[in-house]
Amino acid sequence: MQIIETPNAPIPGGHYSQAIVHNGFAFVAGQLPMVPGATTHVAGSIEEQTEQVLRNIEAVLKAAGSSLDQVVQMTIYVSDMELWGRVNVAYAKVMGDHRPARAVVPVNDLHFGYQIEVQAIGAVTE
Repeated sequence: MQIIETPNAPIPGGHYSQAIVHNGFAFVAGQLPMVPGATTHVAGSIEEQTEQVLRNIEAVLKAAGSSLDQVVQMTIYVSDMELWGRVNVAYAKVMGDHRPARAVVPVNDLHFGYQIEVQAIGAVTE
């Protein structure tokens, strides 16, 4: 197993890795829409949060030798299902024609007032 760490995504705030690569897959830990290196937390609109969280996942995947185009599965945690339509539009904008398997899980409040967290599994190019 290989631990992935990149300064281009938010640094873990707990006892976990940004991702682990094992058997040809990168398992990306849940990412919040935090701006890497920022010292304050500004949530912004759900569209902005969705795009930022996907850019964070993209940075971790890149460090692992993968990309958004190689994602096989994503789990999206959203704090209010009323936001789902807007999340889906922003998600489609970033993901383009690529449509990995996906689950959407409604949750209570997330850290720092964010409304979305995303976890991903991507294939790793050897």
